[in-house]
Amino acid sequence: MLGPDVRFLALDRDPAAEDRAATLGPRVRFVASDFRHLTEVTEEADIDAITGVFFDLGLSSLQLDDGARGFGFRRSGPLDMRMGAGELTAGEIVNQWSEADLRRVIARYGEERFAGRVARAIVGARPIEDTVSLAEIVKLAIPAATRRTGGHPARRTFQALRIVVNDELAALEAGLDAALELLEPGGRVVVISYHSLEDRIVKRRLVSASSSPDDTSLPVVTPVAAPEYRLLFRKPMTPTEEEIADNPRARSAKLRAAERATRGSGV
Repeated sequence: MLGPDVRFLALDRDPAAEDRAATLGPRVRFVASDFRHLTEVTEEADIDAITGVFFDLGLSSLQLDDGARGFGFRRSGPLDMRMGAGELTAGEIVNQWSEADLRRVIARYGEERFAGRVARAIVGARPIEDTVSLAEIVKLAIPAATRRTGGHPARRTFQALRIVVNDELAALEAGLDAALELLEPGGRVVVISYHSLEDRIVKRRLVSASSSPDDTSLPVVTPVAAPEYRLLFRKPMTPTEEEIADNPRARSAKLRAAERATRGSGV
């Protein structure tokens, strides 16, 4: 049970989230910002340390189900994909970027092995005006045998475009660093990721923070400093079959967590 003095600072780069946050009560303060500005936001709120940070990465169902936002490939909408204020849109990438640049981002951020075919198909179909048209172009660029497995063939390309539009991975890295710096002893950082690019960043950063410094130039008798953090579990938590049945979009979710060592704990 949380005490009456506990306060919550909610960050979301989507201003539309503010109305939903307003229903959570006076203990919740909403700031329209992304993870990379966590330090600045806490300074402005006159917060010196925090006891917990929870990152829920990726899209919300409300964003995905709103065709006008352009995130999904099942509902017709503009090629937008901006989570918040920003100049770059998915339409600009799709219709103006070179084939080489398209291939690069689709391969890197979508981990699409047919990125070359997809990029070539996109360039050949320009101008592309809406999400459903783009999804169909991508689908036809993927070999028929591959289309029959692994979900919608456009999923990886849409992921890549969204990540680039919102610079998501850089924001995650900066946010994780800020959270680990701000946590007070005994505080915890918890992260739910939804694809391998996010999960690799989270795993690498939390494992690094929970590892002892390794200086091979020092004599063996030199005491090794205890790690500043500890992982709460070695492998990520994943949803149960019951949870997936209740929310199929949770299928790919992975939860990782770490705790800052308390002073004098030696752990």
